[in-house]
Amino acid sequence: MSFETISVVGLGYIGLPTAAMFASRKKKVIGVDVNQHAVDTINRGEIHIVEPDLDMLVSAAVQQGYLKAVINPEPADAFLIAVPTPFLPIENEGDIPKPDLRYIEAASKAVAPVLKKGDLVILESTSPVGATEQMADWLSEARPDLTFPQTHGESADINISHCPERVLPGHVVTELVQNDRVIGGMSKRCSERSVELYKTFVMGECVITNARTAEMAKLTENSSRDVQIAFANELSIICDELDINVWELISLANRHPRVNILQPGPGVGGHCIAVDPWFIVSKTPDKAKLIHTAREVNDSKPYWVFEKVRGMVTEFLEQNTNKSEKDITIACYGLSFKPDIDDLRESPALEIAKQISSNHEGPVIAIEPNIDELDVGNIELVSLDSSLTRADIHVLLVDHSQFKKIRLNADFIIDSKGIWI
Repeated sequence: MSFETISVVGLGYIGLPTAAMFASRKKKVIGVDVNQHAVDTINRGEIHIVEPDLDMLVSAAVQQGYLKAVINPEPADAFLIAVPTPFLPIENEGDIPKPDLRYIEAASKAVAPVLKKGDLVILESTSPVGATEQMADWLSEARPDLTFPQTHGESADINISHCPERVLPGHVVTELVQNDRVIGGMSKRCSERSVELYKTFVMGECVITNARTAEMAKLTENSSRDVQIAFANELSIICDELDINVWELISLANRHPRVNILQPGPGVGGHCIAVDPWFIVSKTPDKAKLIHTAREVNDSKPYWVFEKVRGMVTEFLEQNTNKSEKDITIACYGLSFKPDIDDLRESPALEIAKQISSNHEGPVIAIEPNIDELDVGNIELVSLDSSLTRADIHVLLVDHSQFKKIRLNADFIIDSKGIWI
């Protein structure tokens, strides 16, 4: 059965590029989002996020009539769910964060009324193990007139799979096409139909497994990265204590043919590496000891950077006895969770800037080339040129390409990425 109309629920950093990619292959695509601003922006042929080449894809797809955005789902042949999976509120300090599946539940109940026999539903949202089965149960409860794979297997009216995205922000358009996809169907037919759908534009291999393994594959990929980053971050703290340049040290250690240590930073951000390991820990808290420790190391790194800033304020005052803390301007270079994007989700740089703003008596300015406005505390968004002349203390948090082009000549620098040292 061919897929003539495809619905993508959730038009964010993954959903919108996916919708545009299907539309670029001359498929009719209905994008669904609860954000009216996003819907209106897309229907003008514009985008509400920063992602190279995406603006051209969306503009062409809208102009040619292959892509439209709506608030409420409409009938389609396939539905891709790409909504957020945040954490539930932490009740007590030290509690393990638990995933919040309310967005998936809401999306399931929204598409359920327009489902028909033969439709395919794919959960793309990064999810804890068992989430796809839970989505299938929500759909089944909402549509008792249809059959689903958890009860009817290969003969089900509705096919359901999990297929996590695995793309790099800033390279999403290219990687959606070129990367392999892990597809976990709730039955063999679910998987086969999902492969048929993705092969509309995916040039990489579509590897079939079951839904639970597909869910765990994405969590494993990002947890592995988190553990590796935690080693580098912990090493940077140790080297600071021992007065060793950690970047030189890692460069030397990486000369070993079987060693590849990653680079340290101010923490870990984004809605993948900083989040996904907790999905594993929350399911198996007594078993995921290394993964849990890595999360604690990386989550504590922003506070360590903040403490370094406070120490530098004290050092500045000791060398400038005619000034008070109110006279010191601190510049934070970069707020996004990684270089050259506008995504502030789970950003350690933003968290550090907020901590500085809340505790520093003087002005706090930020340089973030990828956003136009900022409404965070008393932080002032300024240009790079302005920061270089105004700031007394310079705190490098994100290694944006603009920052790599300069060599800062200042006495008070904290470089969490090692580009100015």
